[in-house]
Amino acid sequence: MKQNSFSRRDFLKTAGAGSLGAMGLGSFNPETAKALESLDPIKITKLEAITFKDAFWMWVRVYTDQGIVGIGETYFGTNAQIGALKDYSNMIIGKDARNIERIWRDLYSRASFTVTGGAEMRMISAINIALWDIAGKALGVPVYTLLGGKAQEKMRVYNTYTNGWNINGMQYDKDAKKITRFLLDMGVKAAKIYPYEVVGRKTGGTYISPTDVDDCLKWVKDIREEAGDEMEICIDTMCRWNLPCAVKIAHSLEPYNIMFIEDMLLPDNAQSYNVLCKETSIAVCHSERLATRYMFREMLEAKAVDIVMYDMTWCGGPTEAKKISDMADTYYIPTAPHTCGGPVLWHSSIHTAHTLTNYFIMESSWHFWHDIWPDYVNDLPVPVDGHVVAPEKPGLGVEIKPEIFKNGLATIVPIAEI
Repeated sequence: MKQNSFSRRDFLKTAGAGSLGAMGLGSFNPETAKALESLDPIKITKLEAITFKDAFWMWVRVYTDQGIVGIGETYFGTNAQIGALKDYSNMIIGKDARNIERIWRDLYSRASFTVTGGAEMRMISAINIALWDIAGKALGVPVYTLLGGKAQEKMRVYNTYTNGWNINGMQYDKDAKKITRFLLDMGVKAAKIYPYEVVGRKTGGTYISPTDVDDCLKWVKDIREEAGDEMEICIDTMCRWNLPCAVKIAHSLEPYNIMFIEDMLLPDNAQSYNVLCKETSIAVCHSERLATRYMFREMLEAKAVDIVMYDMTWCGGPTEAKKISDMADTYYIPTAPHTCGGPVLWHSSIHTAHTLTNYFIMESSWHFWHDIWPDYVNDLPVPVDGHVVAPEKPGLGVEIKPEIFKNGLATIVPIAEI
């Protein structure tokens, strides 16, 4: 089979600048499908997992007979995910990598037969990310172009900080005011914090005393004292609380002009989230713990969410993330992607975010993109003046450092090959 030689110029000529945004409720630009169909088949020939010594994410590499290799990512439960990838390998090996929608649906149908979720859904997400990477490389264009082109020229970000992470040698429990000033000086004007973690673990989310409520407001008060309303504040409580506690916490935060409260309850009860939304004036955001448009549909129909948040490596990849966002947009609900994983998640989230007309804000973490990810990849997109943009390289634009396979940081796990 001859190797494809389709270029960025060929794709843009085929697609036409005016049609790049001609998207319905779905992931594929119609002109992208035409361009991919004009290529020779791109046969998937090999799968491998990449695990890491210290990182909490894992990668999947998809090889093709055209010499194009796609990279995907997910995280947590590595052993289970490798097993799922092996189980699904016969549904992937030998398939045409251009058929992104068909492969997604076949894998999802198989996963749903034994209850959708867990390692299977994470593997579907990683494979999907890798297939979009392949498509972009085959056509010589960045992934955001394939998903509909730029609805946003640049994406506003907030900075996430959880207990124990480092921000320029500082930590929130001691240095909330200094961290706030540091972020503002970088142009980052929104921060997500986790002030309820200690008491939530202590009580199991079943009780929060008046004293605890007041103590947990300290970080919020410090930020407001330092920056006034110049720094927007998001609160994540990691789905720890029951409904009465969540309502009490939300009421206590209302005087502080909070941007959103995230994952107050476990994610699978739309009626309880509907009650929470009605009880508080703060926007309710969730959840990276939900997967597929089908789960988000229930939340939207129940009026149980004000801001939709998904994680690209859990929800089903860019294919599903775009559909979730478009569906939320029919309710005039904004989207705020979750990116608290590795650098491939970061890249794929940025590409997808470019295409969203209902984009609101996206997670970032100085701790990750400054201290950790540079050990694994080159040329990271980093926030500038509080905004980030996607690389213009073909595909996702992820450039893995080859030394990670020599210095013990990464291990290649063969999965299947023809």
